[in-house]
Amino acid sequence: MSAGRSKMQAAILPFRVVSEYRRLVVFRLGRMTGVKGPGVIGVLPFADRVISVDLREFFLEIPRQTAITKDNAPISIDFITFFKVVDVQASVVQVADFSGAAQNIAATTLRSVVGDITLDDVLAKRDEINQLLRAKLDDVTERWGVKVTNVEIREITPPPAVQEAMTRQMSAERTRRALVTEAEGDKSAAVLRAEGAKQSSILQAEGEKQSNILQAEGDKQAAALRAEGFALALTNVYQSAQAVDSKTMGIQYLEALKSLGASPSTKFVLPLELTGMLQGIATYAGEAFRDGDHAGARAK
Repeated sequence: MSAGRSKMQAAILPFRVVSEYRRLVVFRLGRMTGVKGPGVIGVLPFADRVISVDLREFFLEIPRQTAITKDNAPISIDFITFFKVVDVQASVVQVADFSGAAQNIAATTLRSVVGDITLDDVLAKRDEINQLLRAKLDDVTERWGVKVTNVEIREITPPPAVQEAMTRQMSAERTRRALVTEAEGDKSAAVLRAEGAKQSSILQAEGEKQSNILQAEGDKQAAALRAEGFALALTNVYQSAQAVDSKTMGIQYLEALKSLGASPSTKFVLPLELTGMLQGIATYAGEAFRDGDHAGARAK
């Protein structure tokens, strides 16, 4: 009784205090006189009827709805819509029960939107469906003075058979990706091994080339040194031969002939110059013997 009496007293008070986020639509004797607030608002008791409108953004949960996709797959969807009053008068005059009207229009709009989309697109394109639902709902609620600010799908539940097929498809896709990844790895490894073998062959060939070059340079220098040694030896022999007289050379040839005579060989190859040298030696020997005879005669 006390609560009812307090409400009655509040109803007949000549003023109202309106918060910043609210507005009052005043009806005087059934005719709308305007929108008032915020602050202290004066009203006529028993003549004015006021309806409070909240200007804050609010949400409305749409119960789970079952829709049929374009490829005839049943699917259950529940979502949330966010609304905000932009025209206070229209929100009071144009619609009696905004909450009930919004739920029904959202359910029918959802079925219309999902019916034009395949199951795979419904599962993969949530953002596009959200935007499409928001645009369609906003076209309807605009005449009520309410704007749909956002729509968010919370859960999409496909039928069990579809879920099982999706699980198998996901498993097959993962297996395929694993095989592709393994094949790519084998390919990369083979390419790297081939590149390594190629680089190794190139380096080995370069090493052999440098080794051959160095060896050739060494042989060239060794040959030059040997040639210089031979030339120096010949020069020394020539210089020594210039200082030796023919008699000494004859004695050297006789020593050589003595060595040949001691050899067991039966055939000898003698240079032509040696025969000439032997004739000279014989001449020198005859002269030596004649000199000896003359010396003996003089001694007698």
